[in-house]
Amino acid sequence: MRASPVRARRLRVVGGRPWLDPDLDWAVDAVRDRRLLRIGAHALAESRHDPEVRSVRVEALARAAVGFSGDVEALAAEDPSNPDLWLWFGRTRVEEAWRIRPEARARAVQAKSYTAYTRSMQSARDPLMRAAALWPDDPVPWEAMLWYALGLGLEREEKDFLWLEASQRCPTLYGAHVARVVSLSPQWGGLTDEMFGFARAALRAASCEDPRAALIPLAYFEYFVQERSGMIRGASSWFSPEERREVEDAARGWFEGDRPHPRTIEAHNLFGAAFHFADARRPARQHLLRTRGRPSSLPWTYLGGDEVGQFGKACRHLNVLTA
Repeated sequence: MRASPVRARRLRVVGGRPWLDPDLDWAVDAVRDRRLLRIGAHALAESRHDPEVRSVRVEALARAAVGFSGDVEALAAEDPSNPDLWLWFGRTRVEEAWRIRPEARARAVQAKSYTAYTRSMQSARDPLMRAAALWPDDPVPWEAMLWYALGLGLEREEKDFLWLEASQRCPTLYGAHVARVVSLSPQWGGLTDEMFGFARAALRAASCEDPRAALIPLAYFEYFVQERSGMIRGASSWFSPEERREVEDAARGWFEGDRPHPRTIEAHNLFGAAFHFADARRPARQHLLRTRGRPSSLPWTYLGGDEVGQFGKACRHLNVLTA
């Protein structure tokens, strides 16, 4: 990351909003008031020709609509040829399913809960496929399907097919790359070498302003969760010197540019957390300050609890004060 030194300052923490998009902030607020869903629909319609913006917006609007996906479905039924609404409905069903997913160790004694989760996730497929059919060039329904496939534990061939559909339509789509890294990770049945190989290949293909550089720290967090779980319970540094250098190299080759990418805030969260857990205080502080106080779910939820609490804990440790 190319940046000038930054001084400690108080950050106002804004949970659940890892973006710099005032229109999306407004739309999320509107959607949480169930009478104003059409504002969310308008925000999606405006993003049709920018897949990166569309990806962020549908993810955010789906999370805002969790618990009342039926209202989004009703809106889609009023305008059945609108791909935005079917995409929104399908992604909301994915997010609703993830919210009720039982812990793996509890599935044997929570069969009823796991059945409800499975049915909820399965209900996302038809609206997402309908959105894809209504607008064949859109990669974002296929990105959402990657999370659907992960949640249902579909076969590798199906996951590969969905990844191909998304990447053919937008080879650089950040959200789809995140889903692919997670799908290839050891905690989801993948192979460590393949996961890192994918992240490194994406980094080599990325331009200097492309936040896919942050796939490197993402892959390390996925690896630590499965292979080095003891570190998450309190080791002072999670990274070996060689691993830290790889994260440093990835960060050094990335900078925001004049027009930050829609996923820039998420990338700063990943790099900031990685440097924090590598005991690299200065770059950790630089990246965390550049999140503008907006934590993302990844990587902070890997640590347990919610992202706001874990983000705040790291900021306090680094003397990046939070309010």
